[in-house]
Amino acid sequence: MGRLVLLDTAKAGRKLEDLERRICSLVVGQDEAVHSIATAYQSHLLGMSPAGRPIANFLFLGPTGSGKTRIVEATAQSLLNDPKAMIKIDCAEYQHSHEIAKLVGSPPGYLGHRETHPLLSQDAVNRHHTDKVKLSLVLFDEIEKASDSLWNLLLGILDKGILTLGDNRQVDFSAAMIFLTSNLGASEMCALQTPQLGFSPAPDQDGIHAGQEARMSRIGIAAARRKFTPEFINRLDKIVVFKPLGKKELDRILDIELEIVQQRLQAAGANEHFEIHVAEGARQLLLTEGTDTRYGARHLKRAIERLLVQPLSNLMASGQIQRGDYIHVSGGDDSTSLLFFREVAWRDNRSLSSSLAA
Repeated sequence: MGRLVLLDTAKAGRKLEDLERRICSLVVGQDEAVHSIATAYQSHLLGMSPAGRPIANFLFLGPTGSGKTRIVEATAQSLLNDPKAMIKIDCAEYQHSHEIAKLVGSPPGYLGHRETHPLLSQDAVNRHHTDKVKLSLVLFDEIEKASDSLWNLLLGILDKGILTLGDNRQVDFSAAMIFLTSNLGASEMCALQTPQLGFSPAPDQDGIHAGQEARMSRIGIAAARRKFTPEFINRLDKIVVFKPLGKKELDRILDIELEIVQQRLQAAGANEHFEIHVAEGARQLLLTEGTDTRYGARHLKRAIERLLVQPLSNLMASGQIQRGDYIHVSGGDDSTSLLFFREVAWRDNRSLSSSLAA
């Protein structure tokens, strides 16, 4: 018998690490959820996913604005190069039993049966498959708002990976990741946060903060168990309670959102250089105005739109700035608005140099 060598099961594959890195560049502060998604995808690639059921079934809990929907969009962006490459079911639209027909179609004999196009047909599920990635992402957003009929419909999908449509055709979900999101327990979680607008505590309070996170996780899972039946909970592979966003996370989200604004400016300016620089004072104002424990990162996005994007639009519409300009943004003296400064555009510099040379 040969010598036994201890293996390192914690060592991940290159594709898993690469997927985690790409998702983490788009979603901040939710490492547990990112790792769960990447691990499930790695098992799928290796053919190790359980047969006869979806690749993975996830329930994401947490306050609004913590990134539950965003992480599914980031997964679509990372794997399929399109954040909209998924099926999103807004469960608030299915609060009544008869509305389930929009998902599965009407049975034969019902008026309008032939005109019904079920949202969860096989063509719809496979729509975003590519030659390299045969994967479907299906998101049931705010699942707690759906009727019992939708929960019962999900039992078959989560367990066997099969959905039977109104005309008895079957839809295969074995190449799909199923995501359920919910705000259950969110109000209780927010009540646990410190009055410092959800920011992380000082370094000497790390133990307290870890305890708060553990309590939030217990609150979320307990709320889910009260709401859903045991057979429903038992079909989930992973329940992840999203962490509240602290100052460090919001600062990273601000970087991501400012980069998105820069991309919007470049798209608006075609091939001409159009760039903004946001000074530290402006960043702090955006963070201060955009921080609210009740609304998470969405409140920060609204602050960026209100304080940065809308004033930029006004400056562009009034002709004060043009394509090719370099805009410097700093904090205002009143601490409630930003100041915008225009530098001479590069193309104007070239024109001026040419005139001086002539």
